[in-house]
Amino acid sequence: MSIPSLVLQFPAPDPEQSAAFMQAKLAYHTDSADLAQDLLNGVNAIVVIDTRSPDLYAAGHIPGAISFPHRTMDDHSTSSLERGKTYVVYCDGIGCNGSTKGAWKLARLGFKVKELLGGLDFWKRDGHPLATGMEPGRLGASAQCGC
Repeated sequence: MSIPSLVLQFPAPDPEQSAAFMQAKLAYHTDSADLAQDLLNGVNAIVVIDTRSPDLYAAGHIPGAISFPHRTMDDHSTSSLERGKTYVVYCDGIGCNGSTKGAWKLARLGFKVKELLGGLDFWKRDGHPLATGMEPGRLGASAQCGC
C-alpha cells in the first residue's frame, strides 16, 4: 500500500514558474552572507539601515549600518537619502516587523529597498561581528563569511 505524499499533495510548479518566483523572492530579500560580502567589498550602491530604536542600535548593530528607526520615516526625514541607492533594512529578526515596516515606508516614498532575512538575529547566528555605539562603524577585513 502506497502512502500518499504530503509534500506532493500540492504539486511543484513548472521549472519556469519556480525560476520566476525564486527570482522575485531574491529581488525583495538578501541574506547576511551576501550583505557581509558586499560590506567587506565596500559596495557603495547599498546603504544598510537599522530600523530599531537608537538604544538598541547603540547596544549592537551591523557594522556600517545607520540608525533610522522605522517610526521616524516620512517625507521629511528621508529627504537626505540618495534615490540611486538600494536600502537594506533590518530589525531584530523574524519575531520583529520593524524592517518590514521600514521597507514598506521607504518603498512608498520611492526608494529601492531589500529586507535582510532574519535580521540581526541571523547576522549574529552566522558569526558576523557587531558594532556598538552610535557610529556606524565598518566591517573589517578580519570578518569572515561563513557561506
